[in-house]
Amino acid sequence: MACYALVPRHSYSVSMAKQTNIRLDEAIKAAAEDRAKRRGLSLQGYVADLIEADVNQSRAAFMAGAAAFLAAYTEKFEAEVGEDRYPGLPDKSTESRGAA
Repeated sequence: MACYALVPRHSYSVSMAKQTNIRLDEAIKAAAEDRAKRRGLSLQGYVADLIEADVNQSRAAFMAGAAAFLAAYTEKFEAEVGEDRYPGLPDKSTESRGAA
């Protein structure tokens, strides 16, 4: 089993990069190195790209779920609490009455 330090290659500035150690069986390491080489990457860059792709896929799935939830329940929320397009700002109807 081999142990390698991983430093993300492109997504982060050098000051933000963190070193991570992972253990790989020799067969997995050889396969990963082969795939990294075919993509023109170091092993560290290849693994960092895999992790980043996984995180981005999870983020995209969450955002799609949130959008579907909002689409399904927008009318119910508006019926229950009303529509406030600018939360935290004074209500324009109240503001205009005070100015008159």
